[in-house]
Parts: sequence; structure tokens; C-alpha cells
Amino acid sequence: MKTFSKLAFAFALTGSAGALVTMPAVAKDKKEEAKPGLKLSPDIIKAAQAAQTALAAKDVATAAPLVAQVEAGAKTPDDTYLAATFRLNLEQLKLQAGSAANPNAPQDNTPLIAPLDTLIASSQLPPAARGQVLYQRGAIAYSARQYAQASQFLSQAKAAGYASDNLDLLIVNSKINGGDTAGGVADLNGVIDKATAAGNKAPEDYYRLALSKTIAAKDNAAAFSIMRKYLAAYPTSKNWRDMIVIYGLQNGSIATLDNGQKLDLFRLMRSTKSLADQVDYGDYAQKAYDHGLPAETLTVLSEGAATGKMPPTNSASKLLRSTAAEALKNQGSLAGLAAKAQTSPNGKLAQQTADAYLGADDNAKAADLYRAALQKGGVDADMVNLRLGIALARSGDKAGAKTALASVNGPEMGVAQLWTVYVDAPPTA
Repeated sequence: MKTFSKLAFAFALTGSAGALVTMPAVAKDKKEEAKPGLKLSPDIIKAAQAAQTALAAKDVATAAPLVAQVEAGAKTPDDTYLAATFRLNLEQLKLQAGSAANPNAPQDNTPLIAPLDTLIASSQLPPAARGQVLYQRGAIAYSARQYAQASQFLSQAKAAGYASDNLDLLIVNSKINGGDTAGGVADLNGVIDKATAAGNKAPEDYYRLALSKTIAAKDNAAAFSIMRKYLAAYPTSKNWRDMIVIYGLQNGSIATLDNGQKLDLFRLMRSTKSLADQVDYGDYAQKAYDHGLPAETLTVLSEGAATGKMPPTNSASKLLRSTAAEALKNQGSLAGLAAKAQTSPNGKLAQQTADAYLGADDNAKAADLYRAALQKGGVDADMVNLRLGIALARSGDKAGAKTALASVNGPEMGVAQLWTVYVDAPPTA
């Protein structure tokens, strides 16, 4: 038996499976043979030495028959391991040559599968190389849409310590495309949470992918959880609008909301500067008017006009503006209602008056009256705490807002949780 060191020249795999692998160097003399390493059968030593020289020179024509001789004469596990490294190098050189000759031709990585599988099964494969070989095998399976195999090999590569920018996403996509949506999204959530815990954030595409898959699977609870994480990490005005609409303002939204809850979502769009067009401003203004809040209706219409998103010549806008102005004139003084609410036997008038102050952007008075309504009782505590949290959030009392919003349960809980995210992650652009 001949001895060979495990030193090697490295070769780079192109295409989907780009990785480095190490090929044992063939001993050239007795001194090298005495060193620890692979023990090769005498029958293959000459062919192995010549094959290594040819492969190092990228001489495919010379190397091909020599590699075949090594494979044919392999008797021991060490022989088989060396033959597999030679075959892998040879097939990769062929792929590189083909790619250079015809860059636009699709690459067939299937000749790499057999040597890779042999290396994976070999106890001689160095631990440092195991992860990259598993990754390469998984990437080939993924390209062939063999998602179950891809998930297996890629997960093993990660467990073996291999790391790359796209490994986690390949594992996730392998599971999802293979039918394991829950497992893929769970992995993706794990990546997101790990990045967050480390003070970083996962790529934005990860959140979008997880959200789309959970929505498609009709897992609304998981989708809403991802949505909140996404907004906390990437709180742009565009993302805020997208998530608010998906949550409760579109057909087939995650949550089924009544008009009062939708009004509070429009208020969140206003606070996050994510009202996008005249449809948003018009719907918001109409919902405020329908809830008896003409001051808020007029404010929204004026802001829409000021931004250029709600043309003042819009006939529906002009009519709503006129109607709201008349209603505001007939509303009378809120101060009188506030005083009466303080002596009222229950909190209903206090809540109604607080709603009017909230619509008029007088958040401090609104908060005082919401607290009075809660103290007196006879009101929907969840709704009142939600509105109290909104008033405090808009006035800058973050701690007070989060306390009020945290006490909200029932149908208003989701809206309250979105407002809580806003308190912690206001829009960045």
C-alpha cells in the first residue's frame, strides 16, 4: 500500500453549487509515503500520480482515462475516496470548459452527483470539507427541483458548519417548494428571530416571503406575527401602508373588521404618513363622517388637498367637505359636553366626547375623557383603551400608550398591536 498526504489543490465549482473542495495529493517519493495519509493500493499508484498531474494542469483529455483507471482499480475505502475526488475535479473541469465555449448553454451538474455522494459517504472526507460538499450536493438537487433531497443535504450542510449568504433561504425554499410550508416558514422565522436577537435584521425579502406563504396557507395568526416583525425591522411608510391594507382594509384581508376598527387603521395610516392617494383620503374622511366626527373629516380632506393627493375639485370631496362643515357647525361646543360627561352616571358620554376630541386632534383632552369613561364604566373597555392608546401615542406618551394598548383584548387586539408596533417603530421614510 502507498501513503498519500491529504494536502490538495482546490478547485472552484461554478454555477449553482459554487464551493471549494480539497483533493488529496499523491505522494511522489518514499519520504512522502511515510507520512500519515491515505493508504492506496499499489495497482493504482502510477495512474493516480499521472491523473493528479493532468488534473493540476487542467488537461482533461489526458486525465480522463487515468481517472477511469483509478476508479476501476479502487479496492479500499481510501482508493474510493481518492477516485471520487479525481472524478469530481475532472467533471468540474469539463463543465468549466463547456461553459467557456458556450456561456449561454444550461449547465448539467448531474455528472457531479456520483462523486459527491461517494465523498459524503466516505469517512475520509475531512470535517472541514463536509459542509461544503453537502451544500454542493444540495444545491444540485435544488436546481433539479428535487426539493426533499435538497432540504436534507442543505440542512446537513448547515449542521456541519457550512455558511453562505443564501444557505438559509435555500433550505426554506426547499421545504416550501417540497410541500412543507409550515417547516419552511418556521425556519425562516428562526433566521429572522436570530438576526433580531443579535441586533441585526434579516433581509427584507425574508419577511415578504414568509408573509406571502403564510397568507397563501391561510395561517392568519402566523402572517400577522410576521407582519409585526417586518414593520419593526423595516418601518417605511410604504411598508406600513402595505401591511395595514393587508391586515384589514382589502378584500380577503387577514382580519375581518367593523367600520370603527377600520377607522382606527386609517388613523394609523395617517400617523405613519402612508395615506397614498385620493381613495385612501376619501375612504378615511367618509368613515370619520359616518362616525359623527366632522372635524376629523375636514382635517383629512384638507391634508389630502395639501399633499396634492385629494384634488379639491373632486366632486365627492367637495360634497363631503360641505356636509361635514355644516355638521361641525351644528355640533356645538365640546367643552360643554365634557363638563356634562364628568357628572354622568356612566362613561358613555365621556367616551363619545373623547372620540370627538380625538377626531379634532386634541389628544390630551381625549385621553382625560377616555380615562374618565373607563373609571365610570358602562363602556367597551377594549375599544376605549385602544382609543386611549391612540391618543397617548399621538401625544408622544409612549409608555402610557403601550400600557393602554397592552390591555386591549377581543376584536380590537390586532389593531392595538399594530399601534404598539408604531409606538416602537415609527416610519423612517
